[in-house]
Amino acid sequence: MNNKDIANEILKNVGGKENVTANVACMTRLRLGIKDNDKVNVDALKRVDGVLAVVQADTLQVVLGPGKVNKIAEPFADLTGVPLGSDSDDSDVAEDSNRGEDIKEIAKENKKVNKAKHDKPLQRGLQHIANVFIPLLPGIIAAGLINGLANVIDYQTGQAFVTDWWYMTIKTLGWGLFTFLPIFVGMNAAREFKGSAILGGIGGTLCLGVTVTGSPLSSQAISMPFTHAPFTVGVGGLITALLMGIFFAFLERNFRKIMPSVLDTFFTPLLTVIVGSLIAVVFLQPAGAWLTTAIYVVMDFVYTKLSVFGGFILSSTFLALVSVGLHQALTPIHVLLNDPAGPTHGINYLLPILMMAGGGQVGAGFALYFKSKNKRFKKMVMSSIPVAILGVGEPLMYAVTLPLGRAFITASIGAGFGGVVASLFHLGAVSQGVSGLFGLLIMQPGQQFTYLLALLVAYVGGFIVTWFFGVDENRIDEIYPE
Repeated sequence: MNNKDIANEILKNVGGKENVTANVACMTRLRLGIKDNDKVNVDALKRVDGVLAVVQADTLQVVLGPGKVNKIAEPFADLTGVPLGSDSDDSDVAEDSNRGEDIKEIAKENKKVNKAKHDKPLQRGLQHIANVFIPLLPGIIAAGLINGLANVIDYQTGQAFVTDWWYMTIKTLGWGLFTFLPIFVGMNAAREFKGSAILGGIGGTLCLGVTVTGSPLSSQAISMPFTHAPFTVGVGGLITALLMGIFFAFLERNFRKIMPSVLDTFFTPLLTVIVGSLIAVVFLQPAGAWLTTAIYVVMDFVYTKLSVFGGFILSSTFLALVSVGLHQALTPIHVLLNDPAGPTHGINYLLPILMMAGGGQVGAGFALYFKSKNKRFKKMVMSSIPVAILGVGEPLMYAVTLPLGRAFITASIGAGFGGVVASLFHLGAVSQGVSGLFGLLIMQPGQQFTYLLALLVAYVGGFIVTWFFGVDENRIDEIYPE
């Protein structure tokens, strides 16, 4: 079927040219203005050769894919007699415009719909928190890997390189990032909440685990107000730095509202820092310390007390958290666990368990591929599995398992078995940012084989559970008509 034939079929199934008031070509889809939606045959439209998906919103959107949409939109406009418009409102898929892969376009659309459905205050709040930490991940990944490798080298060589300038330069960068990480967290938090980044960074200095005053008082006993507890530097760590950045941004915005313009440049930042720091040290630092302790207590209970059962729960529920955006709450927790100065000494025992969620999906994908008879669906599944094996699971989740429902549940259950193995062998990551097979790069040295074993168990678990309980051919044909 050529492009003009496809345009003809689309026009026929949207009610003919009398039913079309506008046609706009975007990056991946043809957006149509429709007079009477009752005349649109959506099921038949989905079956037209070349149509990837149909989205019914304020306009009828026929997803055709990057490049292809323009070739079909022009003859479609000729058939309707309505001039072809253009729209750049499809920027969310512009970055993938050169890939031309059906599964990714459908996954992006499903992700957008799912995100809109669960766009609640909690998710938006967690997204703000994630936005504070995500820009820090490249540095955390680099520093974490440096620290992990340096520890191995020091142990294996008896610290043979500690007198070499090049080695100590690299090692200093690894430890330096985590030493001053509260400053970066404070800066990003202030920026995210509409304040001046540098003021948030100043607040973050109160959370450093080092004394920076240079005052002789730093070696003397200093009592806090109300509690008379000893003054201690760095209380609360990263969580306090996050709270301080948010609080400093709040103060700055409100001081600016009441400050005369002629005084704003001088007094708004000054009052923000002075008032903010005094309140923060007395109230926010104890709150941050309590939250940090609570996080470690909960993690220790799930990981140590619940053991393999805890591993199953964490890995089997992680996909559900991702699907509604709640996984963003874990971003600061991962950063805490990868901090060499923290209780886990930089070893993240949570991440390998959660990484098994992707393995459960891969196994489910193979089961769906081998058991389904829908050729279009099989093609889409197989195009998403290779990237899922490498650790990019969004196409497989949003385009395949999540829309099917039952397969999403069985994939999650299968992932739980991988979580059991990860917990049983006490897998730990020295950094973050990757999963799947690339997860081998961040495992503790010597744990690569057991990580692969856990991932294989997740594959097998997802495959078996989905094969017996997760394949609904009628549902597949309904969502992916041939």
